[in-house]
Amino acid sequence: MKAWISSTLMAVALLGAAAAVQAKPLSRIIAEMGLSPEDFSVVNATADAMLASGTPQVGTESTWMNETTGSKGTIRVRDVRDNCVHLQHFIQPEGAEQTREVRTRRCRDAGGNWILTP
Repeated sequence: MKAWISSTLMAVALLGAAAAVQAKPLSRIIAEMGLSPEDFSVVNATADAMLASGTPQVGTESTWMNETTGSKGTIRVRDVRDNCVHLQHFIQPEGAEQTREVRTRRCRDAGGNWILTP
């Protein structure tokens, strides 16, 4: 019985470690999409503005463009559940022919701030 429990715990630990290795940092995801850190700042400011007056309605959209790099996109509120807003980003980095889609979620903390969450 002890051997089975030990084997099970080891398997769970290995699966957890494998998941951690597969997770990419946000900075790498942004770079792989072709966005610069400045582009990300513009995207983040646009999302912040959408949430500044409270919880937006599903379907609300806001567009952004970084005049310096030429990257542009649209952010749409996809869903609102509990204290969280699910955002859908349509991003077209400078020089890219196709728009890329990314989904993020921001949830309110105890202080009422919108925090980017996994």
